[in-house]
Amino acid sequence: MMSLLVVLAIVISIALGYRTKINTGFFAIAFAYLLGCFVLGLKAPEVIRMWPIQIFFVIFAVSVFYNFALVNGTLEKLAGHLMYSCRSFPYLLPFAVFLAATAIAALGAGFYTVLAFMAPITLLLCDKTGMSKMIGAMAVNYGALAGANFMTSQSGLIFRGLMQNAGVAPDVAFVNAIAIFASTMIIPVSVLGVLVFSNGHRAAMNGAADAAARPEPFDATQKTTLALIFTMMAIVLGAPLLHLAFPANAAIAFVNAKMDIGLVASVFSVVALLLRLGDEKKVVAMVPWSTLIMICGVGMLISVAIKAGTIDLLASWVTASLPGALVPLAMGVVGGVMSLFSSTLGVVTPALFPTVPTIAAATGIDPMVLFVSIVVGAQASAISPFSSGGSLVLGSCATDEGRAKLFPQLLFHAVPIGGVAALGFVALLSLAFRG
Repeated sequence: MMSLLVVLAIVISIALGYRTKINTGFFAIAFAYLLGCFVLGLKAPEVIRMWPIQIFFVIFAVSVFYNFALVNGTLEKLAGHLMYSCRSFPYLLPFAVFLAATAIAALGAGFYTVLAFMAPITLLLCDKTGMSKMIGAMAVNYGALAGANFMTSQSGLIFRGLMQNAGVAPDVAFVNAIAIFASTMIIPVSVLGVLVFSNGHRAAMNGAADAAARPEPFDATQKTTLALIFTMMAIVLGAPLLHLAFPANAAIAFVNAKMDIGLVASVFSVVALLLRLGDEKKVVAMVPWSTLIMICGVGMLISVAIKAGTIDLLASWVTASLPGALVPLAMGVVGGVMSLFSSTLGVVTPALFPTVPTIAAATGIDPMVLFVSIVVGAQASAISPFSSGGSLVLGSCATDEGRAKLFPQLLFHAVPIGGVAALGFVALLSLAFRG
């Protein structure tokens, strides 16, 4: 009975968030308190401690540092340079959009920020060059997703934190995050490759070369910002990679054990402030507070679900009802359906990641396959007009007529194409890691 109440609370939180446009995290916090204290009998401090402080701090600290590159225009100018480099091969413009969005998101801008300033640019390019708006929308959405999934960017950090909360060792969570990032690079390149070299796309892109404007060179502040970003990435990626390569080296193991991207980012934020790379108030104001509230609020409700045994019950149902070979596909489908109307970061992965260790132990499936299946399934439908990615793209259309035309293309073409590609990838991945 308690598990049913928790599941209903999760569903109601998502539904209320969708209908009222109020952050789902607020509803989740309220339900976590009501169910935790008055049904499960937990003390109020126990419920408060369910706030995932580690995930909160990491996202906050990393966002503050990367926001310097947003405030001083470094990332936007970098996007212009990347897209300008494709001017000699206009039919490859979707790949330029994808790579530009990936690079900017991987450098810390995050999924929503990249879409917010790159989707309008992309749709404008579509108008100027004849590129299909659906292909352009898929390219920028795929790129923002893949880049954000990078191990040191927003989504990648969240995935790592959720995996560790589910009992996965930090080193293993890092390897799993690499697999998620690689998977969300392979799928878009494959899908865009098929779309670019079919349906007369190449002929329609003849005028694209004229649309590429030479961007201004980086100024001294922007060059310093890029240098800091790449230095921090080298540090936080180098330590775990060296530890994986040389696990017996005591010095590397010591440094890796002390490495925390949130704390490293805090140090680099101080350096950026001392170098006057951006206005402190603007940098702090651009922290994705709504995303933090949603992720942490739902995290509290998921913690209540774990206390109630709901997660173990769900995992037992999956393992008992489905053949082992179909479990990864089922996780991908569930993630995709949930993502049609909710956030991958705030709802789908916090709800499904805790089930993975139990399902993996019962079925013998590599946990990495299940984590990847959930993410690629959920992100396949992120282009849906009802989801965050698709709604941001639609909001970037300049006219109501353009939105009306793009809406069915996203819902009835882009979502099925992405879904089929994701499930096909999951099937191949399951075969590759079988046994």
